Amino acid sequence: MVRITRRDFLDGIALTVGAGLAPRTLIGSDAPRGGYPPGLTGLRGQHDGSFEAAHTMPFEGERYRVGGLPVEEEYDCIVVGAGISGLAAAHYYRARFGTDTRILVLDNHDEFGGHARRNEFRVGDRLLIGYGGSEALQSPETNFSPTVNALMRELGVEIERFRTFFDQQLYPGLGLSRASFFDRERFGTDRLVTGDPTDWVSDDIPRDRRNGRPIEAFISDFPISPASRSQLVELYTSKRVDLARLPDDAAREGYLSKISYAEFLRRDWGLSDEAIAYFDGRTCDFFGLPAHLLPALDCGLYAYPGFAGIAMPASEEAAAELGEPYIYHFPDGNASIARLLVRKLVPAAMPGRSVDDIALAEARYEELDRPGNPVRIRLMSTAVRVVNGDGVVEVGVIANADRSLHRLRARHVVLACFNMLVPYALGGLPAAQAAALRQNVKMPLVYSNVLVRDWRAWQRLGVHEIYGVSSFHSRVKLDYPVSMGAYRCSRDPGEPIVLHLVHVPVVPGIDDPRAALRAARRLLLTRRFEDYETAIRTDLSRMLGPGGFDAARDMLAITVNRWSHGYSWGPNTLVDDWDEHEAVIETARRPVGRVTIANSDSGWSAYAHVAIDEARRAVAELPAG
Repeated sequence: MVRITRRDFLDGIALTVGAGLAPRTLIGSDAPRGGYPPGLTGLRGQHDGSFEAAHTMPFEGERYRVGGLPVEEEYDCIVVGAGISGLAAAHYYRARFGTDTRILVLDNHDEFGGHARRNEFRVGDRLLIGYGGSEALQSPETNFSPTVNALMRELGVEIERFRTFFDQQLYPGLGLSRASFFDRERFGTDRLVTGDPTDWVSDDIPRDRRNGRPIEAFISDFPISPASRSQLVELYTSKRVDLARLPDDAAREGYLSKISYAEFLRRDWGLSDEAIAYFDGRTCDFFGLPAHLLPALDCGLYAYPGFAGIAMPASEEAAAELGEPYIYHFPDGNASIARLLVRKLVPAAMPGRSVDDIALAEARYEELDRPGNPVRIRLMSTAVRVVNGDGVVEVGVIANADRSLHRLRARHVVLACFNMLVPYALGGLPAAQAAALRQNVKMPLVYSNVLVRDWRAWQRLGVHEIYGVSSFHSRVKLDYPVSMGAYRCSRDPGEPIVLHLVHVPVVPGIDDPRAALRAARRLLLTRRFEDYETAIRTDLSRMLGPGGFDAARDMLAITVNRWSHGYSWGPNTLVDDWDEHEAVIETARRPVGRVTIANSDSGWSAYAHVAIDEARRAVAELPAG
């Protein structure tokens, strides 16, 4: 274990930085609430101070009655949640009810965008940008509805331009490949195995540019027994398992939907526990769950090995995520979509005029909540009570800073917050709808961005992305090579770059996916920032040390984006019946009086395009009067 001392790091910022290499927060800022939010390092995402009021709601909800308080402010619409769905809802509300309507958007964080989070780092005069959450527009050619395409046009986003923004040739042109890292605790030795040739879901690298080795050569370097290596080679190359014992396609689909991927590998392929262990973290980044909590059917649809001999059902969504290049990425991920929406809603808060300048635009947070603005965005404010009245909706809001309770009133309310909070906040909610909403248990995960002095170690090792088989971080990668407008990505291994690391907490021994996610969330919230620092230094040192990486010398700053409530739950056929779950989804998002429910949660999907579609639906469901 690599030891970190307070002399090394303080709140994620290296104190011993070379000349000209200074993270932005050491320079200072005059922005409110402790600094310019994108430039803050340390523990971000669902940070301390953002969720405490919400966590009291299940226990103190009855205390949050606002009837005896004076009405301090009145609006046409209050939107709860300033993520992409909430901001889009404000936009659609103005389109439906008029640009002169008064709207208040509330959010419990010190930043707008929800999971679409932007992280900034300064290296001398140069700005480097990372994504701390929602990272890309997913398969727009297939997945985008007319509603989403229309909003993209309004925001000035031209999907085809990403083919010039995103340099798909940079890392392949340097001879870099993907790799798997095996740790000594599980496999007896630390070993980085390069040249992964396999398909990855949502791949930004063309198949003919992966610099992969033949699968037999790749697996031959795994530090596992010869028998387990042979099993893995057969899994990737054979069609031996065809499930011909089952009478028809429906029976095969039913079987695969009710067996986990790990159990499918054990039962049908006869893989050893040692071989199955290779997939322990492989599904975590994309699905938010380990292989023993995922249906084999889902893994088969998304190109995990073992299904070549089985007639699989068609899935347009899976085909798009495997076929469309994963290149629709702003330098800050989908935070740019949130910033473009803010520019339309509160123009003074987001200077600039086009997509080309959005990457370098510096938000003016002091403009977000000015009296007189037709749209106001109020951060660090938690809605704890929403009750339909006679032609109005009463809203109780806690100011996070001092825990004071305030009474607001609106003609309409759109709840674009986490849907699992709605049963605690919305008065008069039918019991069946509350039960349906509670089924959406969100998946915890951590996205960490690490500013490093250079990426020469990656070049020496010949890698640009690493799968940590059983490491703390299941994914460690160089930033996506995106240049947009005047913003330039790191193109030379001698330049600083932002690394992206993914951690998905898993609590062993729990077979129910929802229970496992709740336990993982509790585990995640017990960890301090220092714990993440230690894990980051340890994993980077062990993975990259043979290439000359030195954590004490090379790491300049860390931002840990903790998402205790991360991906939305999607129907999991291990525990959900698909046909019944369609009814659950419809029940959960029904409007209640003058209150409607948005967020990607109400589409039971974690994608930005779903958040936009659900915002449009929710606003359309509001009563006209």
